[in-house]
Amino acid sequence: MPPTLASLVGHSALKLGVRAGEGRLDAPVRWAHVSELADPVPYLDGGELLLITALKLDAEDRDVMRRYVRRLVDAGVVGLGFAVGVNFEDIPPALVEAAEAEDLPLLEVPRRTPFIAISKAVSAAIAAEQYQAVTAGFEAQRELTRAALGADGPAALLGKLAAHVDGWAALYDVSGSVVAAAPEWASRRAARLTADVERLRERPPPASVVVGGADADGDGDGGGGDRVELQSLGTGRRSRGVLAVGTGGTPGTAERYAVNSAVALLTLTTERSRALNEAEQRLGAAVLRMLLAGQPDHARAVAGSLYGSLLDAPFRVILAEAADSPAGNDTWPGEPAAPDPLAALADTIEAAGARAGEAVLVVPDTGRLTVLAPDGGAAVAACAAEAEVLDSRRGGSSARQRDTAAEDAFVVGLSAPAGPIAAASAYRQAEQALSVARRRGRALVEHEEVASGSVLPLLADDAVRAFADGMLRGLYEHDAKGRGDLVASLRAWLSRHGQWDAAAADLGVHRHTLRYRMRRVEEILGRSLDDPDTRMELWLALKVTD
Repeated sequence: MPPTLASLVGHSALKLGVRAGEGRLDAPVRWAHVSELADPVPYLDGGELLLITALKLDAEDRDVMRRYVRRLVDAGVVGLGFAVGVNFEDIPPALVEAAEAEDLPLLEVPRRTPFIAISKAVSAAIAAEQYQAVTAGFEAQRELTRAALGADGPAALLGKLAAHVDGWAALYDVSGSVVAAAPEWASRRAARLTADVERLRERPPPASVVVGGADADGDGDGGGGDRVELQSLGTGRRSRGVLAVGTGGTPGTAERYAVNSAVALLTLTTERSRALNEAEQRLGAAVLRMLLAGQPDHARAVAGSLYGSLLDAPFRVILAEAADSPAGNDTWPGEPAAPDPLAALADTIEAAGARAGEAVLVVPDTGRLTVLAPDGGAAVAACAAEAEVLDSRRGGSSARQRDTAAEDAFVVGLSAPAGPIAAASAYRQAEQALSVARRRGRALVEHEEVASGSVLPLLADDAVRAFADGMLRGLYEHDAKGRGDLVASLRAWLSRHGQWDAAAADLGVHRHTLRYRMRRVEEILGRSLDDPDTRMELWLALKVTD
């Protein structure tokens, strides 16, 4: 605890007396300062015990003393020490009355007590408090380190940290989800800070922000009205997690040591995890190559227990690529690097899999992300949810939504469920779905959707439209001159599978008229309608131009 006026009054060597403000002696003293200026306020910082002899003060003038004391109180002075027996044998009544009116503690300093003794006492108490805080901080660091190295890892560390700061602590993963909290009720409080965590994760680490909030839902979890400090974790361009620390007020020196130690330990943990993840990705790439090469047994042997459960049940292949952005990925010197949507998607998928206890194989490659995830699991659902959010942003009404979608844009192809033997087939399915997603301008397309839908949407391509327009141009030019309705006649005839009577009835003409029009179609196109390939191409051309 810092020194207080009460501790100075109780100091046996100082012999201080209290003449006013007895109810505020618990105020902490940041320093003891001597000033005989009539207005010392410009040279004060707040929290001082001001020591005077009234050498240059009209201490017997009540109006002067009222103004003097009022300025001291407004400047944050916590107490006033008056040396008796120097310029005045006793504290002037005008000063005592002014101090009582403002409830400012007024201490009587006897002649035999020099001001330097009071300053030394304050300085020694402050030094002792700082030493105690540093000692407590080092002890907290040792406890947090032991907890971090234990079996429970970050969860145990959070428990120790919460005890040291007399509050709560929570850890968020790269996706912004709460992965651990202490005490247990803190997980509810931490979940309400997701938006603040997301904003902090957009800044490169190290970064921090202080937020506050009330217990809005009234659940009695103890999180209302607290001060919450969010600290990003990691050393690279992207945050690897966020630590939240909730306290009843601003942390002291010892608490600050504990928080800084926790940030350092969790950063080391996340960096170590990243190195292990990179090694795991290299192993995963080897397993994937074996699966695509039709060697599922070798893939199982290499994967061992790391991906064994994934290869024992149906899985999905997820292929993702960054969508083309008109702005490109170039940045000016000094600007932050452009966001990597594939890295963010990989983090989301891995985090969802980890929370659900799913084995997920993630293989990032240049411009492409390949993922094997359990069918119907949390990882696949998280990928679909991210795609849905991206599609909603693309269709948003505000420019900000569309700009955000452009920065985070990706396209995903999702295969049908498959096993290790059919991994190569599932990969091709994902590639096909990915191609369709690009054509349709959608964030995600499943292979089942492509297989069960119409082929016509797949023809929504400029090259296909150009082919259709070129094939039918002669017929449109003929009709434009008012010499018949060959396009409508061809459409009716093809829709009726070449049945003359039915097609003529649809058009309201004689069948001989329709036969004549079909001969004109053959003459203009230079192709026979008896050729099934010609009929197919004409029908698709009509559908595309429609």
